[in-house]
Amino acid sequence: MEEKQQQEMLVNQSEYLEEGIHIATKAKAKGMERFVYKAREDGLFLLDIGVIDERIRIAAKMLARYEPSKVVVTASRTYAIYAAEKFASLISARFIKGRVQPGIFTNPNRKEFIEPKLIFISDSRNEKQAVNEASNAGITVMALSDTDNSTKFIDFIIPANNRGRRSLAFVYYLLSREVLKERGAIKSNGEFQYKIDDFEAKIETKP
Repeated sequence: MEEKQQQEMLVNQSEYLEEGIHIATKAKAKGMERFVYKAREDGLFLLDIGVIDERIRIAAKMLARYEPSKVVVTASRTYAIYAAEKFASLISARFIKGRVQPGIFTNPNRKEFIEPKLIFISDSRNEKQAVNEASNAGITVMALSDTDNSTKFIDFIIPANNRGRRSLAFVYYLLSREVLKERGAIKSNGEFQYKIDDFEAKIETKP
C-alpha cells in the first residue's frame, strides 16, 4: 500500500524529504495546524508530505483553468524571487517582484492598475500587502505557507517550507511542470525540459 502511494505521488517521497520541503518553523499560526505531521525534538514542525503533494496537484489544476494573463505571481524574499519568476515565465503569468503597491488591484486610476483573477503568493507573511489588495478586489489568493504564516484571506494553501532555497526551487519546479501538463502543453514529465537547478537562486561568491 505504501509503495502504491509513493508511485502515485508527483515525485518519490524521498525527493520531498531530500529537498526539505516539509521542514517548517518552530511557530504554528492558527489555520496551519492541520498541515503539521509532527514536531521534531529540536522544536521544528514537520509538514505532511502527502498533503503537500496533493495540494501541489490541486493547485496546478486550478491554475491551469485560468487565462495565463489573468494570473499574477508575487515574491519578495531573495530565494523566492528567482524561483517564482521562473515559474511565472513558464506558465506565462505576470510577475511582481517585491512589495505590491497599494491600489494596483483596486484603483483604476493608477497607471500600474491590473485586474488579475488569481494571485499566487510566495510568502503571505512578507507579502501581506499583496494578500490584502487581492482580498479587497475579490481576487482568488493561492499561497505557499509555512507554519508561521497567516492564513487570513488565503483561498488555497500549499503548505511548504517557503524560505529554503532548494525547497522553493523544488515546489516551483513541480508547479511549473504540473500546470503545463494540465494545460496540455506537455504530455509527460519527460517532456518538461527543466531541472530543479533551473529554479534555484544562484549565490554569488566573493573571489
